[in-house]
Amino acid sequence: MDIRSKSSIELMNMYAEILAELNSRNVVRTYNSPVGDYAEWLVAEKLGFVLEHNSQKGYDAYDPKTGSRYQVKSRWERGAASVQSRELNVIRNYDDNQFDYLIVVIFDKHFGIKEAYMLPHDTVKPYARYNKHQNGYILIAKGAVLTDKNTKNITDCLR
Repeated sequence: MDIRSKSSIELMNMYAEILAELNSRNVVRTYNSPVGDYAEWLVAEKLGFVLEHNSQKGYDAYDPKTGSRYQVKSRWERGAASVQSRELNVIRNYDDNQFDYLIVVIFDKHFGIKEAYMLPHDTVKPYARYNKHQNGYILIAKGAVLTDKNTKNITDCLR
């Protein structure tokens, strides 16, 4: 099999199968994976953004037309949805206004876009909780934050 002929989504699905098998064999204990990088790449591809370098703090991509900065957070739902499957990675330095919008991408178990949302910076904090240990805000992509009048559902844009 020549993996170079596979599409990006086919490769992600192969990875998912391999990771699940390794987990069932107790070879790996977590599902640490390239999900975040894949989400950033997909957002940039679909929305015409430019990815920043990995060392850039506070945002992952920007819109070359408007200059808006986007932080991308994602989750990969591998099974039944739970609070943990919707808890996004910590948002650090929130008060420094390093991003204009937060994009949340929820993948289904086959890396299809289950849901995606764009939240203006100021919409995040009222729904997040500060975690002193992680030195940042934790947002659960569930409930009122997703139906807030300022939250835009961009699921169809990313499919």
